[in-house]
Amino acid sequence: MSISEGLRQQVIAASSYRCEYCQTPSQVTGTPLVMEHILPRSLGGTDECGNLAAACYRCNEFKGAKTEALDPETQQLVPLFNPRTDDWPGNFRWSNGGTHITGITPRGRATVVALRLNNDNIVSARSIWIEFGWHPPTQT
Repeated sequence: MSISEGLRQQVIAASSYRCEYCQTPSQVTGTPLVMEHILPRSLGGTDECGNLAAACYRCNEFKGAKTEALDPETQQLVPLFNPRTDDWPGNFRWSNGGTHITGITPRGRATVVALRLNNDNIVSARSIWIEFGWHPPTQT
């Protein structure tokens, strides 16, 4: 089964044209968002809207087939952030002037580590985006 262009556009528009994990707008990176399966197909996930998230290539690749990861604070295995059921501001906040994403819940902390939301490349890019007033997003 493949994802129709209409459904793809619906998911991307609902995300405000941003990665639902790192909140990076596609217009800032100049690269299209991809469809990320929250529950991977390999684990029984479907191509239905409720299982799809708009993601940047980086977050999609780092997430892969993961659905859970260790919370670095408690060392407990917890589910990763789910853009369909979890609230971004309830799990993350911007820190270091907007260059870093900090997880404020076990799920948020595990997702920051598993998806490498503060890798060196994106932190450097966010610094530049901040200088131009493109980041952090005004709505999450």
